Amino acid sequence: MLNDQFGRQFNYLRLSITDVCNFSCNYCLPNGYQCDTPRDFLDINEIKTIVNSFAKLGTKKVRITGGEPCLRKDITDILKICKATAGIEKVAITTNGFNLLDKIDEFAEAGLDALNVSIDSLDPKMFKLITGHDKLVNILNGIDRAIQLNIKDVKINAVLAKQFNHNQLSDFLDWIKYRKVTVRFIELMETGNGAKFFEENHLNGQALKTKLLDQGWTQVVREKLDGPAEEFCHPDYVGRIGLIMPYSKGFCKSCNRLRVSALGKLHLCLFANEGIDLREHLKSNDTLSTINAIQAAMANKEISHELDKRLTGVTTHLAMLGG
Repeated sequence: MLNDQFGRQFNYLRLSITDVCNFSCNYCLPNGYQCDTPRDFLDINEIKTIVNSFAKLGTKKVRITGGEPCLRKDITDILKICKATAGIEKVAITTNGFNLLDKIDEFAEAGLDALNVSIDSLDPKMFKLITGHDKLVNILNGIDRAIQLNIKDVKINAVLAKQFNHNQLSDFLDWIKYRKVTVRFIELMETGNGAKFFEENHLNGQALKTKLLDQGWTQVVREKLDGPAEEFCHPDYVGRIGLIMPYSKGFCKSCNRLRVSALGKLHLCLFANEGIDLREHLKSNDTLSTINAIQAAMANKEISHELDKRLTGVTTHLAMLGG
């Protein structure tokens, strides 16, 4: 098992396979994807090496991220590789859902265990304003198809933004009344390119937590492979509500995840000051040297991000590393 000097164990890998995204969300890529980094993304053999290396170090969960991972034509093959890797118990993907309805049957057959879809509003006009695309109805149909296919764990990610969706809790509550879906509200995080948007739109999730508790929602105990969300259930709802509050005290104490970028760099934190290049090991498909490089890097894992000091590291936007 991978450990750091603070006693935390890391069993969860977030693996980005592209930084390209076809949406232009106002909190991430308001001007669209700029193609300002190399596009020499990890190939299928490098992905196999990185997943196998992490599995041998005790990783149990792999989440495929982007950018938008479903822009890659080999996305289903990547999911199959993750699912077939010895030691990996849970394979997940985070997507904007643009082609979910077309791909979800393939994903289910490949063994997908968990699906996260980014939907910041259930109002079609607001959704288009935030993302730049009028695709909400199609995306929601894709989610309903995932439920029909018995994908075990379906979640919606909604980034809270003061000027856009702060008053839409009731819409999401109505939607999960009879759907086995978790809607997770995520505090807006500052990035290198997003300082102004952050200043104008950041909301503290604690007020929403208080509101949920006042309405009879009960916090659920986290499972070992869960991410940082606090989840809540209610006897009158089939679905759940989650909160991700990176500015809350002690948020990083339960950190169990590491990140690898689409260019093969290991990031010990979403807001680390640099990534550790693993590419030379991956290009030669050398699992042992990849393992050694990962283990050596863990000595530099910090106890916490420093978002409260407005230090955002190398993360210029969230598509760069998959959030």
